[in-house]
Amino acid sequence: MPHALSDPVTKPNSSARSAGILLYRQTGGALEVLLVHPGGPFWARRDAGVWSIPKGEHEPGEDPLSAARREFEEELGTAPPSGEPADLGEVRQKSGKLVHAWALAGDLDPAKIHSNNFTIQWPPRSGRMREFPEVDRAQWFGLEQARERINPAQAELLDRLQRLDPAQRR
Repeated sequence: MPHALSDPVTKPNSSARSAGILLYRQTGGALEVLLVHPGGPFWARRDAGVWSIPKGEHEPGEDPLSAARREFEEELGTAPPSGEPADLGEVRQKSGKLVHAWALAGDLDPAKIHSNNFTIQWPPRSGRMREFPEVDRAQWFGLEQARERINPAQAELLDRLQRLDPAQRR
C-alpha cells in the first residue's frame, strides 16, 4: 500500500488509520530508533520532519499489530524481529490520520532494506507513469536527532518509548 506521504495530492483523511513499528536498540547505553524516509520525487529534497516509523494504512476491523508487522516487511523488505512489542498507543498526524505504534527491540542493517514500490504520474500532468520506492532509505538515529527528523506528530512516540520501563525495552 503506498505510503501516505508518497502522494502529496491526496486530500487529508481524518478517518485513515495506520499502524507501525518503532524499532529500537541500545548502543553504548544510548537508545537509537530506526526511521524511514519516504520515497518519490516530492520527498527527495526534504529531510526535517518527513522521516517516519515504518507504517502503513489498515482497513477497519483489521488487527492493527498484524498490519504494523505487514507494513514493516513491505517497507523494509524483511520481517520485523521476533519479540514482544510494547504498545505505544496512537498519535494523530496533521492530516488527521491516526497512527497506532508498537515499540520493538531489534537490529537491522539499513543498507540492506528493499522497499515495495508505488506508481504515480511524474512529472505531474505529463502522462508518464513512473515507479518509485515507498521508502528510499532507513537510518538509525539517537533520540535527539530522531526528534529533528521525524514527522512532528510522531515525536510523541519517541517520548513514550523513553518512558517505558527498561524491562519492557528488552
